[in-house]
Amino acid sequence: MQDYNYVWADCFEITLELSCCKYPPASELQQEWENNRESLLVFIEKVHIGVKGFVRDAVTGAGLENATIVVAGIAHNITAGK
Repeated sequence: MQDYNYVWADCFEITLELSCCKYPPASELQQEWENNRESLLVFIEKVHIGVKGFVRDAVTGAGLENATIVVAGIAHNITAGK
């Protein structure tokens, strides 16, 4: 699903695995949080790094639907929404 969403919906999903144990006992959850808290918070702070905004016509300033955004060196184009 992550690959599909990235290619077709311009949505970048991730899976974070905090431990090798898929189902840690409830008694260990607090320690898992403490072990990973700082890393998770730093990740959340970095999520919005990049380019974001609106694609507009240079003359009229009107929004452009379905404009293709191409970045040199990145082999994945993005299409603007409505």
